[in-house]
Amino acid sequence: MFFSSLEMAPPDAILGLTEAFKKDTNPKKVNLGVGIYKTDDNTTPILTSVRRAREKFINKETTKAYLPIDGAPEYAVEVQKLLFSPGHEIVANQRAATAHTPGGTGALRVVGDFVHRMFPRASIWLSSPTWENHPNIFKAAGLTVKSYPYYDAANKCLDFANMISALNQVPQGDVVLFHACCHNPSGMDPNEEQWRQIARAAQARKFIPFLDFAYQGFADGIDQDAAGLRQFCQPGCELFVSSSFSKNFGLYNERVGAVTVVGADRQAREKAFSQIKICIRTNYSNPPAHGAAIVTTVLQDNELRSLWEQEVAEMRGRINGMRKLFADTLKAKGVAQDFSFITNQRGMFSFSGLNKDQVQKLKEKYAIYIVGSGRINVAGITAQNIGYLCESIADVL
Repeated sequence: MFFSSLEMAPPDAILGLTEAFKKDTNPKKVNLGVGIYKTDDNTTPILTSVRRAREKFINKETTKAYLPIDGAPEYAVEVQKLLFSPGHEIVANQRAATAHTPGGTGALRVVGDFVHRMFPRASIWLSSPTWENHPNIFKAAGLTVKSYPYYDAANKCLDFANMISALNQVPQGDVVLFHACCHNPSGMDPNEEQWRQIARAAQARKFIPFLDFAYQGFADGIDQDAAGLRQFCQPGCELFVSSSFSKNFGLYNERVGAVTVVGADRQAREKAFSQIKICIRTNYSNPPAHGAAIVTTVLQDNELRSLWEQEVAEMRGRINGMRKLFADTLKAKGVAQDFSFITNQRGMFSFSGLNKDQVQKLKEKYAIYIVGSGRINVAGITAQNIGYLCESIADVL
């Protein structure tokens, strides 16, 4: 028997937490592990803009035929407007091509496969720390994974001096992955000047920037959050972008993402994208239609677009409000340690500063589930669980 000789694979560091959480019978249990937005009543809502868009396009749907390998052309147009803004030089000169992928994770894997096939000697550089699935995705694609400094855990801030020093030593032709905003897991993003220096390093060292854009709209605003990406978008630049609409559209189970490749000119883009499509064809062949149709419908309709932007702003506001409430409540519960740094971070995630022993105690004693690194999903904090959460943390510190 073949399968009986196998060993059990270890549970996923994040999704495995959810499985354990579901089995926990403690009525006060709290899940701050998996990255899903929650409202204050602890539900993951379907956005009103999404509901209306679904009703609108379903009535017009006439076929369930396959989409092209790269998905619907109108979806690609809307994705590029979000990334670069309408009329940007990259769009005007047709230097970008976009394919619809199964989530942002699908886009990451497509780029990993492309780099391994086309540039087998290239390594990919990831921030230290980064999303726990990043290295797994790129190793599975056959790439050599390296890291550059990013977060100063002692001072709870961006380790920019060591970061830029490392980037200025990356070999030509390697790929460097950046979180476009709302860094996962630290919540710390470069400021405008720091992004400018990073983009200059990319130009000088001739490495290929790869922007993972999973949380557009969750930091400062939909257009504002593209500022880091756009620092790289100079004439003649080449880069990749991975987009996800799980968070900002709430389309988690629809798996709506995109991979965008920017070439130095239109001809370079066409060559690169032809190879991207081969990577897609030999993987999932072509994408699902439903989620992308929702996104396209919202972005093409002025009324729905306005409603969506309002809903994103509300989600962003709730997350930032929970950051402040978390820090304030810990202080009110008598915690001497300063947690105010959490209010300076952006997006759904934060490095709480809790160590592995404290995380384990929170799980065993209080049924509070946090990733071993101490990363918490701030969007999982609610007015109902904030008191219990902070009392529990105070006990294990």
